[in-house]
Amino acid sequence: MKFIYALFLTVVFRTFCGGQNKPDLPKDTVKSVINDLFTSPGPDERYVHTKHEYTDSFGRRLIIQNSYPKGGVAINGRRGYTSFSGKTHGFGIFWTRVINETATPVELTINFPADSFAISSVPNSYFKLLLPPDAMTLDRQSLYNYGYKTADLVSFLDTSFNKPTRFQRTLNPKEACLFYVVMLSYTPDNGPVRAGLFAKGQDLFYRMSIDPFGSQEVSCGQIVFNK
Repeated sequence: MKFIYALFLTVVFRTFCGGQNKPDLPKDTVKSVINDLFTSPGPDERYVHTKHEYTDSFGRRLIIQNSYPKGGVAINGRRGYTSFSGKTHGFGIFWTRVINETATPVELTINFPADSFAISSVPNSYFKLLLPPDAMTLDRQSLYNYGYKTADLVSFLDTSFNKPTRFQRTLNPKEACLFYVVMLSYTPDNGPVRAGLFAKGQDLFYRMSIDPFGSQEVSCGQIVFNK
């Protein structure tokens, strides 16, 4: 009996210790692979600057296309956009297209704050990002400012300059959406500007590149796959 009891204690001890030392099983977290490719000029992608192919660990796939900028420094013949504070800003108009290649709906949410983002390499310089409510369509790609009318742009900037802006959409399987992004910059001078939406996991970021001041990434939203 003493032998059986000692054997029982040994088994319990080993089982307990083995449980304590056993490594935690990996959680079923979403992982992603991002392919950031410059697209070749094609019949339907000539205005696309970057194309992100997003695939998570479950094989669910989205495509994010980002345009080149249009616009610049002139609105209604005047240099840039002048806010109520009296500061004049350069501007650029971009569009982004998100295509749901999955078999389930996708919730897309993007938020830009009312605050500006400092350009660290240049004192007293900053940029702002805004999401207009106006709808973008592919047939507007060749138009001036991608079809965003100057009067509508000025009205939007006047009313939204100091407000957060938001875009939210449910994309059904094989569905796509397009939306404008307006960038305002306050800098001494700048060269080419590039921008675009991309994903890290299910988190969304918007990357701004202002030559020669470098680039900056802004956390701006999420992708949520519905079950």
